[in-house]
Amino acid sequence: MTAVPPIAEDRSDGPHSDILRAEAIRVGYDTRVVIDGLDVGFPVGSITALVGPNASGKSTLLKALARLLPLQAGQVLLDGAALQTMSSRVIAQRLGVLPQSPLAPEGITVADLVSRGRHPHGRLLRRSGVDDLRVVADALVVTGTAELADRPVESLSGGQRQRVWIAMALAQQTSLLLLDEPTTYLDIAHQIEVLDLLADLRAAASKTIVMVLHDLEQAAAYADRLLVLSEGRLVAEGPPREVLTEQLVQDVFGLRSRIIPDPDTGTPLILPRGRHSSSPTPQEIP
Repeated sequence: MTAVPPIAEDRSDGPHSDILRAEAIRVGYDTRVVIDGLDVGFPVGSITALVGPNASGKSTLLKALARLLPLQAGQVLLDGAALQTMSSRVIAQRLGVLPQSPLAPEGITVADLVSRGRHPHGRLLRRSGVDDLRVVADALVVTGTAELADRPVESLSGGQRQRVWIAMALAQQTSLLLLDEPTTYLDIAHQIEVLDLLADLRAAASKTIVMVLHDLEQAAAYADRLLVLSEGRLVAEGPPREVLTEQLVQDVFGLRSRIIPDPDTGTPLILPRGRHSSSPTPQEIP
C-alpha cells in the first residue's frame, strides 16, 4: 500500500467554533504509540465520521476524545476547557459515549437502562424526579422505543437495542455524542435506521456527533466532514465530496475504484474495481 503523507494543517477558522478539540495528542497502549502529535477540531452542530482501514487509530482516537484512554502527551479541550481537569461526573453531563457492542445488565428493561442516562445529573441515593422521568420519556419517544419500555433489553433486535442505547445517551442531555461503530452487526435496513436517527438528532436538537464508521458511502451520505486516518495519522479532512477521491481510496484502503456522484444527492458512490471486475462499456459510463 502506498504511504500517505499527513495533511497540512489549515485552521483558518480558529478553535472558537469547536466544541471538542485535540491538540498535539499522543495516545496508545502500554509502550505502543498509536497516534502521535494529532491536532483536530470538531465544530459545533456537525456530524464528523472517522474513517480508515483496520488498525488506523479510529477507535483509539475516539477513546482519547472521551477520556477513556489516557493521553501520553497533548490535551483534549471540551468547550475550551481541558478534559483532563474535569471530573467524570462533569464530563458525563456534557459528553455522551456509545462504545462498540455495549452490554446491558441481565434482565434490565429498556426504561431502566435509559434512565441510567440521568445518573450524572442526580445526587447519591436520590430517586428519579419528575424532570428525570420526563427526559427519559422524551428520549424513548425521539428514538421510537417508547413501546419497548417494559421489555428486557436482551429480547430486542440489534437495531432496537442500538436505538435504546442512543436513547440512554440522549437522556444524559449532552450536546456532544461520540459513537464507536454504531452500525456494527446490524443489517443494512437497521444501519440506515440508526444513521437516520442520528441525522434527525443533529437537525432537531443541534447535537454534535462524532462517529467511527467503516462504510465509506454511508459516511459520505451522513457526515458533514470526514477525518481519514491511516496508521495513526490524519491524511485527509473535509467535506466528503472533496475528500473521497479515487487516489485516496487507492492509497489509504488499497482499493482501485471509480467514484461517481449519487444521481439524487451528489454524494460520492464508490465502485470497487477488483481483479475480476469487468470494465464498463462507454455506454455504462455516466
